[in-house]
Amino acid sequence: MRRSDEETVGLTSRDLYIDDAPSQSSSQFSASEPLLEEESRSTNPTLHKPKWRAFLSSQNPRRSRRKPSRPGNDIGEKPTLNKQKRSRLCLNISLGILVLLGVIQLLNLIGSLVVLILPDSIHRIVDSWGRPGHIGAGLSSWPTDFSRDIIPMPCHSHNDYWRRVPLFSAIEVGCIGVEADIWLFDEELFVGHSVASLTPNRTLDSLYINPLLDVLSKQNPRLTILPDDTSQPHGVFDTDPEQTLILLIDFKTSGSALWPHVQSALQPLREKNYLTRSNGTQITRGPITVVGTGNTPFDMVNSEETNPHHDVFFDAPLSEMYGGTTSGDLSTATSINEEPPKDTMQGEPLSDENEKLADTTKVSLENARKRRSDEEGQGKSRTISGDANAYTTSNSYYASVSFGDAIGQLWDGQFSDHQMDLLRGQIKGAHRRGLKARYWDLPFWPISLRNHVWDVLVKEGVDLLNVDDLKGATRRNWNRHHGWWKRMKGVSNDVHGGIEDSVDSPAVLRL
Repeated sequence: MRRSDEETVGLTSRDLYIDDAPSQSSSQFSASEPLLEEESRSTNPTLHKPKWRAFLSSQNPRRSRRKPSRPGNDIGEKPTLNKQKRSRLCLNISLGILVLLGVIQLLNLIGSLVVLILPDSIHRIVDSWGRPGHIGAGLSSWPTDFSRDIIPMPCHSHNDYWRRVPLFSAIEVGCIGVEADIWLFDEELFVGHSVASLTPNRTLDSLYINPLLDVLSKQNPRLTILPDDTSQPHGVFDTDPEQTLILLIDFKTSGSALWPHVQSALQPLREKNYLTRSNGTQITRGPITVVGTGNTPFDMVNSEETNPHHDVFFDAPLSEMYGGTTSGDLSTATSINEEPPKDTMQGEPLSDENEKLADTTKVSLENARKRRSDEEGQGKSRTISGDANAYTTSNSYYASVSFGDAIGQLWDGQFSDHQMDLLRGQIKGAHRRGLKARYWDLPFWPISLRNHVWDVLVKEGVDLLNVDDLKGATRRNWNRHHGWWKRMKGVSNDVHGGIEDSVDSPAVLRL
């Protein structure tokens, strides 16, 4: 019996939702299939994939797992999400590297602390060396350890008594010269810059004589190994025992009144054979060389009667020793780097040609004498000779002058040709007589100008730098920065590394 068209349509639409309809024909499936596909595509876009993929997904559930889609996660937002992921990844990597570096530093710190707390064998030996009950017990020090590792330097401690620790501050940095201003009151030699600064306990004995006796006794112990040792005593510097320490005594009151008291104060050093002395032809170098300046009377220094031991020397006027700067005039000059004999300091006699240099000097000797005749200090009445050739190594040691009076001011930070000629001529004139050139009253500010002047003086052969800043003068590279003061006429721009570079070894420092 044939069904009607309505029944057929009704059956077909009902049977579409019955999975096991056995009587459904292929024609009916094909007629309704397009409608189902369109409806599925409109409601679920994931069904666009081929049937074979759907079949495989049904066979392997793991392959069909997908993250649920999020609202707005369309194709246009994928690049933005990828960029954010890369940024987060870079940030995480950076933080990880920082954390790793911090851990490494922490481990290094812990290792260092472990070494300090738990040192190895060699560190334990070094730290405990010399202590009772440890290796090296009783061997950690030497009798002459006072100045261990101190290298003597060619500098003079100006107004040394002003320092917080007189004498020892200069020795600590290696200065080979110290200065004491002395005043005579109530038969006592007081030390100070002015009368107002004098105190009863600051005397030449308390600040210099007694400390030097104590230091030199430690530097020259009498051992049972060599009980009869008669060799020359060692100086204050253990690294160079033959280096003398120059004690510059500035006579502030009347020279003739001070003289016998100074001779008496030096007697303890004299008895120990600690003073440099002259026999008229040779100089025997001692641990201490005493030089008189200021109102020191030259006639008493040069007298056999008032200076019988010849162990007090004179600070001669450098401004009167201009000796020219030509090569012919310098044939007998002494260089700063030339080491004198260990037991002699004999000057060369002046030739007839050198005696005529006074006629060509840039500074008039007569005017200089007149200018100093009314002043106190070096060059006062009876403190100088009328003849510049009277200063020899038998009666003088230094040849000094005020830098400002002899050379003048460096108004533009430069040495003029005339100033360089004066500087070189005075230094060569002092060396020709066997004396040590020294300038005092050096510029001290600005620091760059001061260092520039120091550098020029060292280059030109000044034997001792007269300094107030001890550490600044003895450290390395004090002239590394010259600023605009480095511009200078007639002087090479090659700079030293400091005062150390002016000498090659401690041996050449024995002045």
